[in-house]
This record gives sequence, C-alpha cells and structure tokens, in this order.
Amino acid sequence: MIRRQVLAWAAAAVAAAVAAPAFAQTITLHGAVQFNDDHAFNKSLLKFEELVKKYYAKPIVFVLHRNSELGLEKDYFAYMNQGKGVDYGIVSPAHMSTFSKAAPFIDAPFLFRDLDHWNKVLDADLLKPIADEIAQKADVMLIGYAGGGTRNIFVNKPVRNLAEMKNLKVRVQGAPIWSRTFAAIGMSPTVIAYNEVYNAIQNGVISAGENEAAGVESMKFYEVGPNLSMTEHAITIRPICFSGKTFRGLPSDLRAAIIRAGKEAGAYGRQVESSEDTAKLVALEKAGKLKRITFTDRAQMKKLVDPVMEAYAKEIGADGIFAAINNTK
Repeated sequence: MIRRQVLAWAAAAVAAAVAAPAFAQTITLHGAVQFNDDHAFNKSLLKFEELVKKYYAKPIVFVLHRNSELGLEKDYFAYMNQGKGVDYGIVSPAHMSTFSKAAPFIDAPFLFRDLDHWNKVLDADLLKPIADEIAQKADVMLIGYAGGGTRNIFVNKPVRNLAEMKNLKVRVQGAPIWSRTFAAIGMSPTVIAYNEVYNAIQNGVISAGENEAAGVESMKFYEVGPNLSMTEHAITIRPICFSGKTFRGLPSDLRAAIIRAGKEAGAYGRQVESSEDTAKLVALEKAGKLKRITFTDRAQMKKLVDPVMEAYAKEIGADGIFAAINNTK
C-alpha cells in the first residue's frame, strides 16, 4: 500500500515537472490606467489586448490594473522605464519630461489648429523623432497614439475672456511648456498632482484646471468647477507606451504582434475619444452638472502663446518638427 502511494506521488511529481515548462511559457503582461472601463483610455488598452491576442495566437495573459491601483501615469512611466511592475499603459507626454524635454511638445497648447490638422500630423508620423528620443532616453516605446479629446478650462466661476482669466489660479501639467504658455496668457499656473485637483479647487488653493471631456466626467471635476470655459487650447495625444526592457525579453512573433496592435489600438482610441468628446459635454450640460461658457478671446490667447511655443521648440531642438506641423495643411 505504501509502495503504491510512493509510486503515485512519484508519478505526480514527474507529471508536474513535465507540465512546469509549458506553464512557464505563458507570458503575463501588466498594464495600468487611472480610470475605469467607461473611459476612452481603458477602451484603447482593452482593444490593444484583444489585438495582441489575435495576432500572437498563443497563450498570453493580460492584467490591466484600473482606477489608479498602481498610482498615476507618471508612476507607470517610471515603472516601464525600470522594466518593473508595469509593461504597458497610456501616459500623458507631460509625464515623460524627466527623460525627454521634447516629449511634452507632442500635445502642447495650441499646437494643432483642429482635429483635421491633428489627424494629418499623426498620419504623417511627424512626431517620430520625438518618439525615437523617448525610446532612447527613457527606454519606453510609443507604439500607438490614442487621445483626441479637446481640452478646456473648468472653473468655479464663469470665465469668458482674457480680462476675466487674468491671474486665474489654474492647475497645469508638470512639463514647463504648460506653465510658460499659461503664464503668457496671464493666468497663474500651478503644478498639482492630477488626483489632488478636485480637493485643491474645493479648498480654494486653485480656482480652475484644464482637461478633456473624458477627464472632467470621470474625475467629477464639474462638481467643483461647473463652468467650462471653451478655450479649446489643446487636442490630446496620449501614447500607448510599452517598456523597452520588457519588449526585448519577448519572443519575436509577440514583439511583432505588439507593434501592430499598438498602432491599431491607438487609431481606435483616437476615434473613440474624439467622437465621444462633445457628446459627453452635451450630456453633462443636459444633466445640469456643468455649463459651457463661450470664450471670446481664443485668437488673442493663441497670439500670446505663439512666441512661447516657438522659443520652446528651438530650446528643445524641435523647431524643425514645429515648422513641419505648422506647414501641414
């Protein structure tokens, strides 16, 4: 009886040893996002997962950490740079500035005339030199471009023109170009973590922030800044990022699937967010949660920003890219 048990245990151990290498072959990739599945970023990353599985056609596991479970976008980028904890995610270019001064230029204020111009710039791959610099200096690959939300300023009081905007305390992203352009307009820009904006307005530390419709909705910024000043000062580009360290450790057929899926998921994300943008604002306004305020001085605002943008482009060596973007018709 004991002999039979020993043989059975031995057989089970052999079976487990044989199965172990097969199990070890299953690759797990960890993604991170600040939002839930209603947000365009999540939809983009879930599409990326779907497409990788389709093109790779082998066992693979994706774990998407939602709702800031692993911190904020700046944290995800640092993790991807280290090759630890996060393999892929969507990150605002402003959070890449520690590694690349040129990165925030990807969607700087007043860079794009409108959505049509924005799409043409992306289709022409004019941002490739910046993506190459980010890959070299941060070891993070930009494998697709999501985004497409038009950013406006949410405020705790109506702001209709430059006079009413003067000295407005507004939260901006951490990259220097955002503080410089908003200061040139006459506002008082302050860098505050994204997840602290709501409380900062509620407590009177600032009076405003700026975001696209998806962010205003998901973070409920309309509760503390119910007046949406329609400045339309930026159209977002939100790269789908992938850790270079992780990428180099993957089999070649999976790497090919990731590159293909990233580009397609980015295009999908742009279509989702740009098409949802106005609809979200209309729904929020209809529900009485915010009021869209016509801003009458956009042309003057851009005129004030243009010299700052030109100087910044020259400073970071992106003046050629800036010219190419401006010349795109």
